[in-house]
This record gives sequence, C-alpha cells and structure tokens, in this order.
Amino acid sequence: MGARPAAPATHGTPGSATGPEQKRIMTVLVISQVLSGAGLAAGITVGALLAEDMLGSTGLAGVPSGLFTAGAALGAMVIGRLSERWGRRPGLTLGHATAALGSLGVVVAAALDTVPLLFLSLFVYGAGTAVNLLARYAGADLAPPARRAGAVSTVLLATTFGAVLGPNLVTVTGDVAHAWGIPRLAGPFLLAVVAYAAAAVVMGAFLRPDPLLRARELAAAEAAERAAEGGADGPAGAGDGAAGERAHVRGVATGTAVMVLSQLVMIGIMTMTPVHMSAHGHGTQATGLVIALHVAAMFLPSPLTGRLVDRFGAPRIAAAAGVTLLLAGLLAALAPPHQGATLAAALVLLGLGWNFGLVSGTTMITEAVPLATRASTQGLVDVAIAIAGSTGGTTSGLVVAGSGYPALAAGGGLLALAIVPVVAYSSAGLRSRATLRRTGG
Repeated sequence: MGARPAAPATHGTPGSATGPEQKRIMTVLVISQVLSGAGLAAGITVGALLAEDMLGSTGLAGVPSGLFTAGAALGAMVIGRLSERWGRRPGLTLGHATAALGSLGVVVAAALDTVPLLFLSLFVYGAGTAVNLLARYAGADLAPPARRAGAVSTVLLATTFGAVLGPNLVTVTGDVAHAWGIPRLAGPFLLAVVAYAAAAVVMGAFLRPDPLLRARELAAAEAAERAAEGGADGPAGAGDGAAGERAHVRGVATGTAVMVLSQLVMIGIMTMTPVHMSAHGHGTQATGLVIALHVAAMFLPSPLTGRLVDRFGAPRIAAAAGVTLLLAGLLAALAPPHQGATLAAALVLLGLGWNFGLVSGTTMITEAVPLATRASTQGLVDVAIAIAGSTGGTTSGLVVAGSGYPALAAGGGLLALAIVPVVAYSSAGLRSRATLRRTGG
C-alpha cells in the first residue's frame, strides 16, 4: 500500500480554477453543513428511542436507522443524477428541503402516535443523510488534486459543529416539544426542521458558481487550449488502454468497499448504543453526550485525516480505518454496561474509524472517475453506502435482541477488519501494472 499515485489529468481539477471561487464555494458548503449537521444528529440521537417508545419493542428499535438510510439510498441516486445534469446546487438544495419535510413528518407522527406516518417520514428524512455526505464531493470539484482530500475533510469538519450541538440540545428541544403537547423524544426533530430548511436556503441562494459545472468549463477550456497549441489532448495514461480502464474500475470498487464496510459497521453499533445505555439505567442526557462525542469523532478529525491521505495515500489510511473499527467494536463489546466512559471511548474510536474510511474512500472514488460521469457515479456509490447503513441499522436491533449488544459490537469490529485485505489486494494490483508499464511489459 504505497503512496497515492498521481491522478490522470482529465480526472483531476483544472489548474486554472480560481482561488476566490473555491473559497466562496467552501464557505457556502461549510455554513450549510453546520446547519444540516444539527438536523442529522436528531435521527442519530433519538430515532431508535422514539421507535422503541412508539412500538414497545427493542427488536424493532433499529428500524428508524434502516428507514432513513434506505431513504438516503434513493436520495443519493436522485441527487447524483440531478447534479450530473444540472449541477450540484439544485441537487443539494432539493435534498435539504426534502429532509426538512421528513423531519416535520416525524414530529407530526409522534404527536398523533401514528407508526405508518413515522416510518414514511423517517424514509423521507433520509434524504438529509444523503445530502450531508454528498456535499463532500462538491468541495472536491474545484480543489487541486494535491489538496482534494483536504477539501473533502473541510466539508466533513463543518458538519461537526451542528452535529455535536444537536445531541446536547435533547433536553432543551424535548422541553419545547412537551410544552407544545408533543412527545419529548420528537423535540430534536423540531430542530431538524429548522436546520434543514435553513441549509436549503443557504445552498440554493449562494452556491455560485456551481462547482461541478465550473470544473467542467475549466476542463473544456484547458483541453481547447492544449489542442490549439498542438499538445496532447488525451488523458495522461490513455495509452494504457484496457489496463488503465481496469485501474479506474478497481479504484472505484476499492473506494466503495472501504466506505460500505465502514458505514455498515458504524451504523450497526451506533444505532443500538443508545438503546443499550437506556436499558442499563443511563438517561437521555448521558446518551446524548456519548452520541455527541461519537459524532465529533466522525467529523472533527477530518482535517488531519485529509492531510494524512494527501501525504501517505488513501490505501494506507483505509487500512487504518479497518483496524480502528476493530478496536472500537472490541472495546464496546467488553465495556461494562453501567460504565458510560468506556462506551464513550468505544464510540469515539468508532467515529474515528468511520472518518478514516470515508475520507480515504471518497478520495479513491474522486480520483478514479472523470468529470463527465463524476456526479452520477458518486451518487451510485453513496447508494451502496446508504444500503449498507440501512442493513446495519435494520439488523442491529435483531442481533441485540437475539444475541446481545456485545455480540453486535464484536461482530461488527471483526467485519470491519476485512477492509485491510481488500485494500492490500487492490494496491498490489495497481503496483503490478505500474511495474509492467515501467519495464515495457
């Protein structure tokens, strides 16, 4: 797993992208991510508890996570296709607005004690999860290749502020909901309505120029300039033919595998931790603090992770993700259930491992896909990520009900370790092709 190879010219960002444009785009993305992060935290913190309360069953407590990650799968596909045709701004704006609508539906469902409406609204709310993740690609569209991982990490970091604040407002928003005659557990979703609606306004009004459309314009201008000067107009490495195409396919497959496994394990363990804590006497405030620390670990290390990826290459950081998630699962499995500090440490490691996997996997995908098909491919990759999250969320409650929380945590950690051989195999294949090219084989 060596250092990250240089990306082909047509797959990277045109060097003529202006600094002020990228700075403006990053500012808008950061503001919208802070807002939407608060909305995202609502479902993470109380979604399972709300379902358990309304359904009266621990075995079905993982259903909310499964529903809004399933909604994220559909949202990722729709937003990806919309973005490829019309640009990032329309897709991301629509996603935020849809998440606000879903959040409002959850509040109404809780107030009326209507389970079918709750499930439908959680599915719609899942669009917010898709937008929170898809926004990272917008940060990379105009970033220079050497700083691409850093741009992705900056967008992810912005999510931290809202996502950490949200769980710590569980009591406050619960009091507001109670004062309005709504169940306390629906309170965080009131915050999500406001947060996602505000994010939609910011994105729709201020994400100009559209980063993806601008990147295409700059790439076309550079291609025309090279053609006018009589230079090569093909992509670097085009002479590799089928071998080069296989390298790109392998890059997409590996990046997808890294993010899918990271998401599956993280969602499964995270979803049932609040239920596990509640069953052992921990209050909502303690649960909110643990989830806040977990979400902070998911996003706060992003700048460091981006630098590590830019410095050492995505494969090495992806392997570190697998090892870190293993440690998280084992620590959560061995943690005394009444000891919140140990569970918090396990959830911090869980978030950190997920961060390693997401930043490294995103970098692999972005480097492997050309601008012409970048948005739709990224959307389809995030569909796979969402399906993995849906699977983890839906089955986690069944695993805990049948075998207990320690079995879920330990099993998830062992599954995450599969990232290491996947990345090693892919990197070995890329190095072999590089050696053949150097030796003329």
